[in-house]
Amino acid sequence: MENDKIDILIERTKKIKMGGGEKKIDKQHSLNKLTARERIDLLFDKNSFVEIDRFITHRCTNFNMEKQEILSDGVVTGYGKVDGRLVYVYAQDFTVVGGSLGEMHAKKISKIMDLAVDVGAPIVGLNDSGGARIQEGVDALAGYGDVFFRNVKASGVVPQICAIMGPCAGGAVYSPALMDYIYMVEGSSQMFITGPQVIKTVTGEEISAENLGGAYTHNSVSGVSHFICKDDEECIENIKKILSYLPSNNMEKTPIIETEDEVNRLTDSIENIIPEDINKSYDMKEIICEVLDDNEFYEVNELFAKNILVGYGRVNGETVGIVANQPKFMAGCLDINASDKSSRFIRTCDAFNIPIITFVDVPGFLPGTSQEHGGIIRHGAKMLYAYSEATVPKITIIVRKSYGGAYLAMGSKHQGADIVLALPSAQIAVMGPDGAANIIFKKEISQAEDKDKVRTQKIEEYKNEFATPYKAAERGYIDDVIEPKYTRIRVADALDMLSYKRKQTIPKKHGNIPL
Repeated sequence: MENDKIDILIERTKKIKMGGGEKKIDKQHSLNKLTARERIDLLFDKNSFVEIDRFITHRCTNFNMEKQEILSDGVVTGYGKVDGRLVYVYAQDFTVVGGSLGEMHAKKISKIMDLAVDVGAPIVGLNDSGGARIQEGVDALAGYGDVFFRNVKASGVVPQICAIMGPCAGGAVYSPALMDYIYMVEGSSQMFITGPQVIKTVTGEEISAENLGGAYTHNSVSGVSHFICKDDEECIENIKKILSYLPSNNMEKTPIIETEDEVNRLTDSIENIIPEDINKSYDMKEIICEVLDDNEFYEVNELFAKNILVGYGRVNGETVGIVANQPKFMAGCLDINASDKSSRFIRTCDAFNIPIITFVDVPGFLPGTSQEHGGIIRHGAKMLYAYSEATVPKITIIVRKSYGGAYLAMGSKHQGADIVLALPSAQIAVMGPDGAANIIFKKEISQAEDKDKVRTQKIEEYKNEFATPYKAAERGYIDDVIEPKYTRIRVADALDMLSYKRKQTIPKKHGNIPL
């Protein structure tokens, strides 16, 4: 082969790798942002990334676009290894026409998504784009539609992880929203359907881009984003972390990670974490960490709906999904946001063969007109649906309160839990002792001379008789009441016993979850 032809290849490749050129790269760095290729280098194991379609460019002739060179059409696509496992990636290059999406840009993303589904490997999208390339008109819109379609087809087949590492506006936001997990970077990423200027024009409201759709807003207020990171480097490290908890596809189990944490380790401290006073709060994370390998809990949606906890950990090296009430916030009540947060997480675990461990301390669903008018019935039903639909191993530990409909919604035996354990501190009833005694013994209390004394006596009677785990255990709704120190051992044992669980479902196109 002639050397000049090889030289041409090398020169073209070198130019493509420079993206928008030195000035645009320097501008990107000045905004505390890495370039698309720098992000890819951080994500993949050294020298494992293979680029696909690097020579693709646009074919638009509108508005003199034929005279404009758009290297790689503003997106880098390919595959490589993350901790030795195959992963596909697309990374929008903001240094090339603002990473705007046109026809060929979308075709590159679509091709890599098709490959990921065909092979059965995760997809990571690194979004940093000014949005649709206006000059390409409907071709750009069609490109977004093609990507959305593939997001849906890949859903529940391979993990889809998205990082918002710059602007993401208009129709562009829907691809991340269709993926499994969204990461955002503090100070440099925003997501919104319509920007601050449009909102000001249409409604008269004035708001900054950061307050409208910044990382903190979407992690704490809307719940659209699942994780917030301080910079690009931390974001990439966290993507690698969540990939370590997930299988490559829905036909595989999660990777087993070796640990020196003894599977039969006693969890003595749990007894001291739970207060004697049933109305006193505590941090459920302490109990969760006691049970998990190396006390490591990777929380999802940490800043949103804090009254419920969801996230990943491991028991004896195997990934587990955690759902738990958090008594530190709103006494662990279930509300609209908590229902949505937990339901989505439960379904994600079920899609990817991840056992679900539920820790229960719930006084009920949050009362109030705002909740009722906001559709708490519909949202709460999502939890019942998600737990009932899930066929993965389901283990529930009732730590303290478990009242009313919330008892049912939190992974109860009636919603298909395989093993339900209770600690001696558990209280399982239609409602709390105070409310129950006031209703059941209303007549006796009202007729008594010393109403307060009789009420106190009746509350105590109810507590001793019904506010315990033993009535439910007598009915078989709880499989065992255990000492707190054996919690990790019993969870590990149940996981081992359920490791070959098979559940046949009734043939149907799909169910009709109450959205």
